[in-house]
Amino acid sequence: MKVIIQIPAYNEEETLGLTLSKLPKTLPGIEHVEWLVIDDGSRDNTVSVAKQYGAHHVSSSIQNQGLAKTFTRGIEECLKLGADIIVNTDADNQYCADDIEKLIQPILEKKADIVIGTRPIQTTSHFSPVKKWLQALGSLMIRVISNTDINDAPSGFRAISRKAALELNIFNSYTYTLEMIIQAGKKGIAITCVPIRTNKDERPSRLVKSIPSYIKRSIITMIRIFNTYRPLSFFLTVSALPLFVGFCLGIRWVILFMGKGQALHLPSLIFAAILILIGAQIFFFGLMADLISVNRQLLEDIQKKVREGYFSDK
Repeated sequence: MKVIIQIPAYNEEETLGLTLSKLPKTLPGIEHVEWLVIDDGSRDNTVSVAKQYGAHHVSSSIQNQGLAKTFTRGIEECLKLGADIIVNTDADNQYCADDIEKLIQPILEKKADIVIGTRPIQTTSHFSPVKKWLQALGSLMIRVISNTDINDAPSGFRAISRKAALELNIFNSYTYTLEMIIQAGKKGIAITCVPIRTNKDERPSRLVKSIPSYIKRSIITMIRIFNTYRPLSFFLTVSALPLFVGFCLGIRWVILFMGKGQALHLPSLIFAAILILIGAQIFFFGLMADLISVNRQLLEDIQKKVREGYFSDK
């Protein structure tokens, strides 16, 4: 049994050494523990620090590609290296490395294939009240969309079995955290969460540059994910408003027309017809998107089989 701890890193020379120095070299029930640093085109000494502090593997890209693509590249590297369990943690030493043992336990016990570390957000001093509220709201929305019971959806501290890693496809360019949970829920991948500890804040978050920016990008991310994985529900929801308003205006026109035959109220009738047509078109877009979604699922099943054959030879 091999565990590979992967660390996406971009210009992390100041904190990466501390993070690596805290990682476990052995774990109960695990024969091999290895560390992989996925360098995302760093312009500082991140790669040198990774090698200096004993990283077993370093994968570098020439250009900065963003967290989601770097995470995905790390997953592929871990599969090539024969990982049975992949643990993802941050390069800023945010998460307590001693809790990796707790993180992988549900996978070892065959109770889950993905395990998310739940941070003590409400007692974390460097989280503002607004950020705590947004984290709670965002996690609630992800639980509803994914039909899972994950309390800290944005947490990057997670363990993934080889079986689950072969099925994952991250399309979002901003972050992988939310999409992975929704995919697990949609694909029936067993997912759970465990409470973990965090360390003191070493640097400001690079994903959360400002609260308004965080809200905007999170909303866009959730809408895109909802549209990708539940297209029919998404388009039905969007079409409901114009259809409802259009039908109400249509009924109003009929009542006015029946009461006063000489009053045609044509503007109201035209507006009602336009709204009903818009709503109907959105609904049919939803039907088409649902068919495309079915085709995507079939392609993902084929991709999984191809991956299993490809990585089994590594």
